[in-house]
Amino acid sequence: MSRTYVITGSASGIGAATAQILRDRGEKVIGVDLQNADINADLSTVKGRHDAAAQATELAGGTIDAVIACAGIAAPIPKTVSVNYFGVVEFVEALLPALKTSAAPRVAVVSSMASLQQNDPNMVEAMLAGDEAKALEIAASHVTDDPMTGYVSYPSSKRALSRWVRRVSISDEWAGAGIPVNAVAPGTVLTPMTEQLLSTPEQIAFVDSQVPMPLNYHQPPESVANALIWMTSVENTHMAGQVVYVDGGAEATLRGEDVWAWNDANL
Repeated sequence: MSRTYVITGSASGIGAATAQILRDRGEKVIGVDLQNADINADLSTVKGRHDAAAQATELAGGTIDAVIACAGIAAPIPKTVSVNYFGVVEFVEALLPALKTSAAPRVAVVSSMASLQQNDPNMVEAMLAGDEAKALEIAASHVTDDPMTGYVSYPSSKRALSRWVRRVSISDEWAGAGIPVNAVAPGTVLTPMTEQLLSTPEQIAFVDSQVPMPLNYHQPPESVANALIWMTSVENTHMAGQVVYVDGGAEATLRGEDVWAWNDANL
């Protein structure tokens, strides 16, 4: 029996790869993107998020088995906050009633290796508090003639999204309803979004210094898609709040072998 998936960012990159794999398996996929999707919507706006959620629920016949949120941008502009955090969280939360009617509801979102990079804690906290106006104001304060200054909105949005996943995954609202909520954090994925970023040897060298990938180097979108599909499968009954780094070993390279010592002082 097929399952009904709602996938944001379905027109390109990871979202497109995920949608194609699922359709090839015979699943029902409702794609959401700015254009060339079943639902054309701007998830950077409150209206766009809620209208898209309403349309997705209608197209699904009231029952959604899984939501996979892939839509995102990496531009050094405040809009990155609106798309990457609020465009995921508000959209997914609006689909909670339809998820609850499924026999095996699942949610997976795309975070990033960038969640480990330097960020603005005040921007992150504003996002987690649901204050989009404040988060956008803080993001705007970072916009200068140097794109790298404005880029802080990207790792900040992904840090906030990863924290949201951990927060809600064990809540009565989600875990209590039997809904696993998890995230995948990719490394450098070969998609239209990264084409310009990887357009020169100098830029490639810089990216590789920030995201070292000793296992198989830069990755195709399918490597992430398959992880998202398992997370939202019926077989995933107990994974909750995990940010899984599908990144060619970048996270292990940067954080090292010991991520458990944080609690050793209490022994």
